[in-house]
Amino acid sequence: MAGFPQLRLRRLRRTERLRALVRESRVDVGDLIYPMFVVEGKGIKQEISSMPGIFRFSPDQLDAEIEEVARLKIPAVLLFGIPEHRDEVGSSAYDPEGVVQQAVQKIKKLAPQLLVVTDVCLCEYTSHGHCGIVVGDQIDNDQSLPLLAKTALSHAEAGADIVAPSDMMDGRVKAIRESLDKNGFQHIPILSYAAKYASAFYGPFREAAESAPQFGDRRSYQMDYHNVREALREIEQDINEGADIIMVKPALAYLDVIRQARNTFNCPLAAYNVSGEYAMVKAAAKEDWLDERKAVSEVLTAIKRAGADIIITYHAKDFARWLQST
Repeated sequence: MAGFPQLRLRRLRRTERLRALVRESRVDVGDLIYPMFVVEGKGIKQEISSMPGIFRFSPDQLDAEIEEVARLKIPAVLLFGIPEHRDEVGSSAYDPEGVVQQAVQKIKKLAPQLLVVTDVCLCEYTSHGHCGIVVGDQIDNDQSLPLLAKTALSHAEAGADIVAPSDMMDGRVKAIRESLDKNGFQHIPILSYAAKYASAFYGPFREAAESAPQFGDRRSYQMDYHNVREALREIEQDINEGADIIMVKPALAYLDVIRQARNTFNCPLAAYNVSGEYAMVKAAAKEDWLDERKAVSEVLTAIKRAGADIIITYHAKDFARWLQST
C-alpha cells in the first residue's frame, strides 16, 4: 500500500510472549499491602457482608490468616482495630492492651518477617465516630494531635513496623514524628494518608470498622474530591513534617491525583484501592457481569501505571493466588 508506514505497532502485540516482553507496567505481589480488621474479644471470625471474603478477626483467630498471607508472599498487612469500649477521647486507641496492640504482638510472633502497618486514627474508638476530639459541634484539630501521637507511639511500642496516620488533622505527622523520636523510635517510618478524600467509596469499610460518624460527616477534614492542587499541598506539608511514604486514597477515581503526585514528589507513593472499589468488582463478578481475575488485574495495573509504588488492596490474597497459579 502506497505510503503505508514501515512501523507497525501491532507487531509487538502478536503473541503473549511479545506482549509480555515489552510490557511497561507490572504489578508484583511485593507491591501489595493487605488490609485486615481485628476486633476485641475471643473466638471471632465474622465475614463482612458488603466485602465478600474479608473478615473481622479477634487476635486469637489470626493464625490461619497470617500463615496464608505469609505463604502467599504478601509483604505487609495494614491493621484496623474495632474495640469493645468507645468514649469521647478514643482511649482504646492508645491502650497498651488494645486490640491493635494485641494483634501486632501476635502477628510478629506468627510471622516475624511480615511488615505490620497500623492505621492511626480515632474514628473506630470514639463514641461519636469522628477522627478527632469533638468540641461543641466541631472537630478540634489541635486537641486531637497529642492523642494521635500517643496512639502511634503505643503501636510502635507493641512492635509495629510502620505507623499510618489517616485522620487528616493538620500537623499530625509532625506530632507523631516528634513523639516517636523522643521515645527512641526514630527508625519507625510514617506512611501518611496525605491526600485522603471524603469519598462515597468508603461505605463498606464503615460497616467493617463500625466507624460511621454519629453526626455530620468528615468533609471538614477529609479532602474535597473536586480538588487536585490542594492534594499536592497536603502531600508537600506531610513530607516537610517527616512522612516517609505518602498515600492517595481512594485510588480508582483518583488516578490523576496519583499521577500528579508521582510527577511532583520523589518519595515512595502508596495508593489505597478502597472497600467500595473492591465491593463493586466482587458484586459484578458474582452476577457474571465481568471476569473478576481480569478486572482485578486491570484495576491494579491502572493504579501502578498511574504511578503508585505500593498498592493497599483487599484483592491482595486473590491476586497473589492467581499469580502463583500461572
